[in-house]
Amino acid sequence: MKLFSLVVFLATAYSPAQALWPRPQSVQTGSSTLLLAPGFQITVLGHHVPGDLLAAAGRTKQQLAGDKLERLVVGRGAVDAPSFHQAKTLSRLTLSLSKGASFAPITNEAQKAPEDRDEAYHLVVPADGSGATITANSSLGLFRGLTTFTQLWYAHENTVYTVSAPVTIEDKPAYPYRGLMLDTARNYFPVDDIKRTLDAMSWVKINQFHWHIVDSQSFPLVVPGFKDLAAKGAYSASQTYELSDVRDIVSYAGARGIDVMVEIDTPGHTAIIAEAHPDFVACPHATPWATYANEPPAGQLRFANATVTQYIADLFAEVTKMFPSKLFSTGGDELNTNCYSIDEPTQAALNASGRTLEEALDVFTQKTHKVLEDKGKTPVVWEEMVLVHNVSLSKDTPVLVWISSDNVKAVAEKGHKIIHAASDYFYLDCGGGGWVGDFPSGNSWCDPFKTWQRAYTFDPTANLTAEESKLILGGQHLLWTEQSGPQNLDPVVWPRAASSAELFWSGPGGNVSAALPRLHDLAYRLRQRGVNAISLQPEWCALRPGACDVNA
Repeated sequence: MKLFSLVVFLATAYSPAQALWPRPQSVQTGSSTLLLAPGFQITVLGHHVPGDLLAAAGRTKQQLAGDKLERLVVGRGAVDAPSFHQAKTLSRLTLSLSKGASFAPITNEAQKAPEDRDEAYHLVVPADGSGATITANSSLGLFRGLTTFTQLWYAHENTVYTVSAPVTIEDKPAYPYRGLMLDTARNYFPVDDIKRTLDAMSWVKINQFHWHIVDSQSFPLVVPGFKDLAAKGAYSASQTYELSDVRDIVSYAGARGIDVMVEIDTPGHTAIIAEAHPDFVACPHATPWATYANEPPAGQLRFANATVTQYIADLFAEVTKMFPSKLFSTGGDELNTNCYSIDEPTQAALNASGRTLEEALDVFTQKTHKVLEDKGKTPVVWEEMVLVHNVSLSKDTPVLVWISSDNVKAVAEKGHKIIHAASDYFYLDCGGGGWVGDFPSGNSWCDPFKTWQRAYTFDPTANLTAEESKLILGGQHLLWTEQSGPQNLDPVVWPRAASSAELFWSGPGGNVSAALPRLHDLAYRLRQRGVNAISLQPEWCALRPGACDVNA
């Protein structure tokens, strides 16, 4: 009798509705069991319902039937089975827009400027089996509600159920930009791996895929009119992203509420362009590489040359046609001035124009950014373009703060919008050991490993005034892939990247101890859906929330 009581206590002490990730702004739950009918249906009310919303409803039904996730309690789903006999059954979920709102595709709404996206929703699941509802002002909000709805349900044998009915949720994001950056230049990632990552992102309401698609090591993007860059710069003909691949990824992301921001990093990180245009690149493959670049190979654009500047402006203009996002990252990080000091053509161009290197960089930046702005894009830059270089930037230019979270204040004081990307909190590659050769004692430059707990406890407005805090767009985890590829993509990213997803959706101040059981639940659900998320603790601990705390 005492053993049974202990099992029941452990099974009920943790409410399944509190397994939601990210944590909704407002959740009210009960303790009644509610079954999902075998013939469960999702209906969308209204005229001109977009196809991607109907497709999302279809995927939701597939997940409800296919997750087959048993509750993470001692005894798993078997402890809930006795309550099935008297439980009510839910047979339908109805989606509808708020009065006065009109339908648009999820894709269109996801590709708006971050501040213009409306992701709020209201979810109600009655305990008596009467229909559940999701209402929102947009298709994107309805989609976010569907994502939450799938996390309420568990399975035991052939029964899908919740033990938390009734459920009422009011939810919206704390920040409009919640991202994940993937570098596909150090190592190539097939389209299917990117799509699987986009799926996982959507399940935790990440809405921005920052695609660092090219770099000094390879240029896999096939750009119409500039195909020689990929022809000579990709690792192989099979390791490229054709226009059809880009359209596929952008469409796939958009249907899952995710915008794709491409990054063409300039004028640094461009050594690979020398393979197609050797006259465009200073100090190509110069050695020792550590003198002329942050990592091999050395080589940077000769931006003091007007021909090179025009070429990059034209390249940007063509790439804008491939990516409908309002955001376009032009990079601007890690510019190595030693490279230009030894480059005779750059020195000759500076002498002929009478400009300094910084003045030439300003001309390059203004010309290339103007092309983007004329195309309706907002350039996004790394922090050096604000804190290191003396270039003219629009105050509307968002800045990715990456070197240190300590630099956020300085960027805010200059009046720029901020995307948190600090290496001391959000770099997924840190702590993997050194990757450069002939250096057995080397470590990663950003040691130690950045745990999910560290990211989760980040304060987005630390040391900022109330006015400066308004400049925070959100933030993201980032994966630089010197030591990552398709083989370890999932375990490096998941579930760690979910910590920033909740931080920037729910807001800061979450409790790590309370979050851990929910993150366990998410990791198990990700694995059920084919994403190889790592385990956070022994399963014994996952089934007993708090039992493995350091002072338990």
